[in-house]
Amino acid sequence: MHSIGTPLLWSVFSGFVIVALLVDFVALNRQGAHRVGLREAALWSLVWVAISFVFVGLLWWQLGGIGNDVTARALANEKALEFITGYLIEKALAVDNIFVFLMLFTYFAVPPELQKRALMIGILTALVLRTVLILIGAWLISQFHWILYGFGAFLLFTGVKMWRATGKAPSLDDNPALQWFKRHIRMAPDFDGEKFLTRVNGQKIATPMLVVVLLIGIVDVVFAMDSIPAIFAITNDPFIVLTSNVFAILGLRALYFLLANVHERFHLLPYGLALVLVLIGTKMLLIDLYHIPVSWSLGATAVILGATMLLSVITPPASPKAP
Repeated sequence: MHSIGTPLLWSVFSGFVIVALLVDFVALNRQGAHRVGLREAALWSLVWVAISFVFVGLLWWQLGGIGNDVTARALANEKALEFITGYLIEKALAVDNIFVFLMLFTYFAVPPELQKRALMIGILTALVLRTVLILIGAWLISQFHWILYGFGAFLLFTGVKMWRATGKAPSLDDNPALQWFKRHIRMAPDFDGEKFLTRVNGQKIATPMLVVVLLIGIVDVVFAMDSIPAIFAITNDPFIVLTSNVFAILGLRALYFLLANVHERFHLLPYGLALVLVLIGTKMLLIDLYHIPVSWSLGATAVILGATMLLSVITPPASPKAP
């Protein structure tokens, strides 16, 4: 499988991620446990988006985007567009993650001042697991081209399933991971600050914080089963798939706090996400019959998401249906 990922580019990417995480950790420790307001969430969201576009700008420049070589310039434009499209799709599909995170925090009654730390650690776990999944997926596609058809069919199925589930009241009561934790992990009834373990009657047991963090990582990996194949429909280059995915996830915590208090305003957005999955699944199934340009995928995704968000604002939400 051909990839633009040279040792230099991988080093630059790794450096970006390490520095960004270090800055985030330092800011988190200095601020301590606190409730994240809308202004702070919006500011950090803009910072993460800016970092992502600085990276893709450097990538475009490194590939020859401003040089005189027509071939190199075309490659730079193509890879930059693939990154932006994959980034947008991952950001959009992350909205579903956010709704589930909100359910988790509500279910466990996580204090607002502790949610930031829980998301930070849970998302770091998810980044490691996603990297493994992407590398495995890239190897499988390079060895078995027909897997793309499986991905496409899976995305179509998921899109239809998401459409049919939209509007129904969600519940965590039947979540298998949560039920497993309840059966196998002794959990304290209350939080002990940001600690994962605490002592009750002289015995060290897990706090709800530990279970929440583990569930965040598991939930994100489950949702990655949709988003990772979706990006492979845009490009087979592991470097672009991984970098666009990672940069989108790095800003997920800020996006959560930005949308947590306004998610009901975009009640039709899940329909848009379902349509995006169907569109991308169809693109993947047609890959050997007709090549749909990346620019078309980007434009269609932006139009669908923009339209459903606009319709959400002007259309009042209906009462949730029973599951």
